[in-house]
Amino acid sequence: MGHGPVKVDPAIERFNTMREEAYLHFRWTNRTVRTAILGFVVIPATLYYIADKSYQRWNFTGKLKGESLRTHPEQ
Repeated sequence: MGHGPVKVDPAIERFNTMREEAYLHFRWTNRTVRTAILGFVVIPATLYYIADKSYQRWNFTGKLKGESLRTHPEQ
């Protein structure tokens, strides 16, 4: 069951098998919990906070040199 003139490399086959079956050997450790919390909670929350604070704060349309880019400039 080959693919024509392509040779099968056993190292590549072992790597592919390991990659495809990684979920079978997954365990929650301190490191994976820390990575999951950082990737699924902290980073999205930080991005949401930054996006929420800067949403509709700046207006670049039709501004002349020296005019404020803020939507509601302070008096």
